[in-house]
Amino acid sequence: MNTATALFDNAKEGADPTSAEPLAALLKAAGDPLRLQILRVLSHSALGALELSEIFAMRQNAMSHHLKLLARSGLVNSRREGTHIFYRRNGQQASYRKLCDAIFSAADTLHLPAVIQQRLAAVEDHRAAASREFFRLNADKFREQQDLIASYPQYGEAVLATLDHWQPLAGKTVLEVGPGEGELLAGLCQRFARVVALDNSAEMLARARAHAAHLGLEGIRFVWGDTGSSELDGLRADAITLNMVLHHTPAPAAVIADLAARLADGGVLVISELCHHDQDWTREACGDLWLGFDPEELERWATHAGLEDRGSEFLALKNGFSIQIRQFRRPPAGWPVTTTPGVPSQ
Repeated sequence: MNTATALFDNAKEGADPTSAEPLAALLKAAGDPLRLQILRVLSHSALGALELSEIFAMRQNAMSHHLKLLARSGLVNSRREGTHIFYRRNGQQASYRKLCDAIFSAADTLHLPAVIQQRLAAVEDHRAAASREFFRLNADKFREQQDLIASYPQYGEAVLATLDHWQPLAGKTVLEVGPGEGELLAGLCQRFARVVALDNSAEMLARARAHAAHLGLEGIRFVWGDTGSSELDGLRADAITLNMVLHHTPAPAAVIADLAARLADGGVLVISELCHHDQDWTREACGDLWLGFDPEELERWATHAGLEDRGSEFLALKNGFSIQIRQFRRPPAGWPVTTTPGVPSQ
């Protein structure tokens, strides 16, 4: 079977074999240089129409036309989060799935002009700055605001129990990203020889440091920065925890990719995070950038970063929120690693 025949056979999977329209719409959407660049940019983050208009320096109505064609083809999907609508690459396209994956993979090889990269970075920097400013202004009210959604006792013990599943932990290193007020640090110090606490908010890091000092915890390395910080260069953690942090980050999939690179072979990334919800008040009251995540999103991003899904637990809260506690492992050296082609980074 030649390559063209194989590609067409792959394309037909899940599609209506009696109609050429879906395939024509897909090929039309992918057959434009600008739309391919949009797909390339969406590999970094979910973005709104206005943000994409800024990145590509074009009118919003023109950008909306391109997004409509991409959405109609199934290459992207949109999700309303409160008053915001974000566009993502569609990692669960049912029709022509393999062809879509091939298009995503090809788009990811394209070079983005420097000016596009700069505008994309500016959008993500704006998001990150807004999050940092929220925590700078509200550090003294962190517990009160956090308790509006989920207090530490509602997920902290479950996170520690998940880590205990990966015994033995003695003599090993753990990285906690976004320690909040430091409530998990005592449990981590009891289990690990080396504890690193990372936060991009100086105010929150100071509160975690003060809490650790109050408890007499010693040997914790406090790092001010984000997951891409050079301060973490050389770190290979045996475990990483990311608790109720991801919905505050401008590009969640990039965070997962950063952390996957920090894991030692066989190491585990434990994420506790909100499931997707529609309570938009959390943006203003709690500084949330995202209204939680579908479990499939976290799995796709982790798989794309070279991690294995090793289990999950779901906790339903009385206020209508649900928490997912996910385990992802970096395969031991020599084990085959399966990644998902063309999976969007956000």
